[in-house]
Amino acid sequence: MGRMVHGEWKPKGYEASPGDDFVRERTHFRDAVRRDPQATFPVEAGRYHLYVSYACPWAHRTLIVRALKGLQEAVGITVVDPHMGEDGWVLRPEDPGPVPGVEALGDLYCRASRDYTGRVTVPVLWDEVEQTIVNNESREIIRMLDHAFAPLATRDIDLAPPELVDRVDEVIDAIYDPINNGVYKCGFARTQAAYERAFAALFEALDHWDEVLGRQRWTCGEVLTEADVCLFTTLARFDLVYFGHFKCNLRHIYDYPHLWRFAKDLLTQPGVAETCVWEHMKVHYYWSHESLNPQRIVPVGPGRYLGHPMD
Repeated sequence: MGRMVHGEWKPKGYEASPGDDFVRERTHFRDAVRRDPQATFPVEAGRYHLYVSYACPWAHRTLIVRALKGLQEAVGITVVDPHMGEDGWVLRPEDPGPVPGVEALGDLYCRASRDYTGRVTVPVLWDEVEQTIVNNESREIIRMLDHAFAPLATRDIDLAPPELVDRVDEVIDAIYDPINNGVYKCGFARTQAAYERAFAALFEALDHWDEVLGRQRWTCGEVLTEADVCLFTTLARFDLVYFGHFKCNLRHIYDYPHLWRFAKDLLTQPGVAETCVWEHMKVHYYWSHESLNPQRIVPVGPGRYLGHPMD
C-alpha cells in the first residue's frame, strides 16, 4: 500500500502518519463535470469512466449513486482487483479498462499528471476525451453524478434537493470523521490512546445516529439523500470487516435496531444490492493490510452481516 512520488511508485507508506493518529491525505484531482457545453468537462454520455473497487467504501458511494440515478449506460466502470499488494490497486485481466497500457491505477494517475505525488486511490472519474482524471474525491463525484449528470439519468431522483442540500452537506460532514474515517482511525492507530479516542468517538456517533434513525426513516428526514449513501457504505462493511479487522468491537451494527433497519432499507433500493460484492470487501481488507494481518488469512466468517442470506 504505497504512493506515487514524482511519478514513481513507492510500495510502502500508506499507514504512516505524522503522529499517533491516522491522518488521511487530501485528494489531488478536483475538477468538475458541468452542464455547460463550453466547460472543460461538459456532460456527455459515454465520455466519462469510473475506476472503482467493490471493496472500497469511498468508491462504493459512486457505484450506489450511479445505480440510484440509473446512469449505468451513461458512465462506464472498471473494477480493480480486491487484492492490493506491492503495486497498489491493479486492474484485472478480465476488466482492463478503456485506457491501453494501464495495468495498475498508478499508471492512470501518471497519464493525468506525469510528476504526480500522492496516494493512488479509487474512485477515479476519467475523461476519455481529454485523457485525464477529472476528480478522485468521492464526495464531489457523487454530487456530480447526482446533479451534473442528471440530464442523462434514467431515474428521476434527486439525492440532494435544493431544500435539503445544506442539511445533506451538514450530515455528510458530521458522519465523516467519527464514522467513515473513524473506523480507519481505529484500525491504523499507532498507540493505545489514539485507538481508544477513535473508538469512543465512533461508538458515540453510532449511538447518536441510531437514536436519530429511531425517529425518521433517513438521516435527513423522510427523503433518501447522498448522506444516507455515505453512511451506508461504512455500515455495510462494519460487521463483515471493521468489527474484527479494525478492532471496532464494542457492538455490531445488527445490535443497533435503527441503524440495522436503515441499512437493510437502503440495500433494497433499486440497483444497490448489485453494488455490494461482499467477498471483495472481505478479501481486500484482510489480504491487503499486511501490517494488520501479516499471514493474510481471510476469515471464513462472520456468520451474520448485512447481505448475508440469514438477513
